[in-house]
Amino acid sequence: MLQQFVDNLIFIVQHLRIQDAIDMLLVWMVVYRILILIKRTGTIQMLSGLGVLAIGYILSIWLELFTFNWILEKFFSNLFVIVVVLFQAEIRRALAHIGSNPFFSDSSNVQETQVIEEIAKGVILTAQKGFGALVVVEREIVIDYHIEFGTEMESKVSAELLASIFHPESPMHDGAVLIRNGKIHSAGCFLPLSKNPALDKNLGTRHRAAIGLTEETDALVFVVSEENRSIGIVQGGHLSTQVELGDIRKALYETFGLKYKAFSQQGEGV
Repeated sequence: MLQQFVDNLIFIVQHLRIQDAIDMLLVWMVVYRILILIKRTGTIQMLSGLGVLAIGYILSIWLELFTFNWILEKFFSNLFVIVVVLFQAEIRRALAHIGSNPFFSDSSNVQETQVIEEIAKGVILTAQKGFGALVVVEREIVIDYHIEFGTEMESKVSAELLASIFHPESPMHDGAVLIRNGKIHSAGCFLPLSKNPALDKNLGTRHRAAIGLTEETDALVFVVSEENRSIGIVQGGHLSTQVELGDIRKALYETFGLKYKAFSQQGEGV
């Protein structure tokens, strides 16, 4: 048995063309991107629904349910169009990522470092001024399905802009700021409140909203309390309180996939 397996493997390697290797690589890349898309959108339930419909289609053939079978057959014949419609935003983002130039990675790291510093300084600045704040940094999972969007901005991240958004007289100060792809995507967003009964009863709405979003996604959320000017970091439904600038920077560098120690010699002041 083992010898036959080895002989088959040798036969395959000997007759493997460069075109076959490229073909397998392309298929692997497509499958990998599909799996990443599923992870980013958190659409396991949607895929489960499609699986149930597929089982229903098979049963309709076996049980000779002609009308039900006709409906499902029409549905699956247009499955490609349905998938494109459902995932149009994610497909656009994936194509934009494929089209990005990988040769400018160093420049991209510099830009990400600047964004990180502005976010960190903005969070500290809002705390110093006594403004309540919620800053959401989107990671792998798209959070569109979990929040209620406010005002779209698509603005460059700056500490002063973040502080002005959370000023008590700003019409968007009660909501959250969403940072996506290194930009302030929108402000005045509303997040889902945590339903965890074990949470501290003294936690306010901002903290419960931050925890609620991170329970459902992999987002990084900074929450600033206007009562005591304290800063919290929320990841994976876990709240870390009374954090300092160094903690904020470290969490951001890890989120952006950069090495914090490479920048740890920067000043800790704002």
